[in-house]
Amino acid sequence: MSAPLASALPPLERSVSLSRLVPLLAIAAACLVALPLVLPGYQVSIATQILIFSVLAMAIDILAGFAGRTPLGHGAIFGISTYVVIYWTANLGGPLWAGVLLGLAAATFLAAVFALLAIRTSGVYFLLLTLALGMIVWGVCLRWTSVTGGENGLRGIGRPAIFADHVSFYYVVLAVVGVATIALWRFVHSPFGLTLRGIRDSESRMRSLGYNVPLHLFIAFVVSGFFAGIAGALYALFNDFVSPSTVQLSQSVAGLLMAITGGVGTLLGSFVGATAIILLENVVSIFTSRWQTVLGLTFIVIMIFAPEGIVGRARILLARRRRSTNP
Repeated sequence: MSAPLASALPPLERSVSLSRLVPLLAIAAACLVALPLVLPGYQVSIATQILIFSVLAMAIDILAGFAGRTPLGHGAIFGISTYVVIYWTANLGGPLWAGVLLGLAAATFLAAVFALLAIRTSGVYFLLLTLALGMIVWGVCLRWTSVTGGENGLRGIGRPAIFADHVSFYYVVLAVVGVATIALWRFVHSPFGLTLRGIRDSESRMRSLGYNVPLHLFIAFVVSGFFAGIAGALYALFNDFVSPSTVQLSQSVAGLLMAITGGVGTLLGSFVGATAIILLENVVSIFTSRWQTVLGLTFIVIMIFAPEGIVGRARILLARRRRSTNP
């Protein structure tokens, strides 16, 4: 590894031993496999939702955590995939596998369009531009009633009988999410991923070293959009309904909050963030209709006491403990 790329790795991530990480991941995978065996159907459905939105959060984390670009348009990319899958299967009567492929293609194409318009901006300008692009998609979905159904949305035809029940569908989602997680992990730890970290830390330095920064950001955005499309296609099968609320700003904000809560730049923190936010939403809403206030206050507390996110804070505490035990 070259010196510039090596320096792009945060010290905490360099200190993480793969031999320690693999057993933890194996335990987590075993728990996820056993989950439907101990939970009732409704809770299995919530676990499925968590897995789906974890992929969306990881897709956002590619840009926010590894490329230093915080997007607010991924809800639109996510929702377009959902729209295409449901429209193809319910309105056109096409096969599900083709609808999923078309949904992924639509999400990837939309991400490429967003990227071409946004990659030469950074900071708040990148955030606001992706927000505006997402709002355009929301407006189209709201007004193009002949295709999208407008405010009434589109109803799907249901899942195939082979995985119609909650448990079977959970395992399908778990398998897809597992493959997506491995692919994203390899992507961000590849030389290309290390280059993205270098761009995040010092874009001018990477330019001076001869890296094509816009091209790297474009590819990262497109890859991010592809995985957001995977989440959207899974959500189409999970929810069996899509409306303009699926592509609106709140969807992008929710995915970004999940990535931040778990810890941007950690990737696997997306699972922690998605679990925390979706569980909090479902549990608190039982007791009060003002669950969004509680969620907002919780997020404020996390930002004050753990701005690195839950996983990021845990890494810092573990690193301090190692230093104290091995001076």
